[in-house]
Amino acid sequence: MSVATRGFRGGSPPARRKVEWRRYVLYIGFVVLFLAFAITLGDDGFTSSNNLLNIVRQTATISIMAVAVTFVIGAAEIDLSVGAVAGLGSVVCAMAIDAYGVVPGVAAGLALGVLVGSINGALVVVIGIPSFLVTLGMLGIARGTAQWVTDSAPQPILSDAFNATFGSGDLGPVPSLVVWTAVAVAIGHLVLRRTSYGRGVLATGGNAEAARFSGVPTRRIKFLVMVVSSGAAAIAGMLYAGRLQSGRFQWGEGDELSVIAAVILGGTALFGGRASVIGALLGSLMIGLINNGLILMGLEFSQQQIVRGSIIILAVALAARD
Repeated sequence: MSVATRGFRGGSPPARRKVEWRRYVLYIGFVVLFLAFAITLGDDGFTSSNNLLNIVRQTATISIMAVAVTFVIGAAEIDLSVGAVAGLGSVVCAMAIDAYGVVPGVAAGLALGVLVGSINGALVVVIGIPSFLVTLGMLGIARGTAQWVTDSAPQPILSDAFNATFGSGDLGPVPSLVVWTAVAVAIGHLVLRRTSYGRGVLATGGNAEAARFSGVPTRRIKFLVMVVSSGAAAIAGMLYAGRLQSGRFQWGEGDELSVIAAVILGGTALFGGRASVIGALLGSLMIGLINNGLILMGLEFSQQQIVRGSIIILAVALAARD
């Protein structure tokens, strides 16, 4: 065996091991954070079943939006409007329920999401405006519209059936919010990993030009990921409305940052081509874990922001790979 061959065979495995180790940084970090909070906050009820279930409930809306945004970022686009669309969706749904009933209200909320997503998608694909600028503008439009049509007032939802189905109820022993999260993650994971559409999303994000020459309908894929993202945001808004029994323009405010952080923490490449729905879920739960632990520690809001931001930056830096 030549020296060159021995050097190649001897040097390759450590490089592979390094990449594989980084692949699981999120999982390792999640366990480390959980154990750290469990040890330091065990007496404060952190490990109680009610508190752990509460973390899942509180992160349900982020998780559902993160599933859809995984496809957006996987296709090398971005959606900054999801939080504002969630707020507008909650308002539209609440007002429609008050005027026409539950089923038309839910339909109105979904239609709002599809409409906003179609506008975003058309501006990105047909006109060619970068998705960053389109969705940044839509963020302001959606939030301003929600505040304007409600005159900044909450829109109460008096339907027990809606509130139970979309937030405060249970399916047997399982909270409805957990069921919604599980369904969204299962569908998202199967579509991304088992369908030609999912493979097309990753191909588009990896190299749109090469994907187009290979027959991948890149323009249609980019349009659809924007529609699905806004649709998921509208559903998240209805979940906010059901859990809090009202529609408000404030619901979802700032969620776009948490959603994107969860997706990137979960292993989706910021510039597309690689994505993980399961990772996005874990990233969302990790953010919820951090928020819950910092609150139980009694930190002020400003201190929570500093610690939360530092942990997220550290996790992303450790998970970054060539």
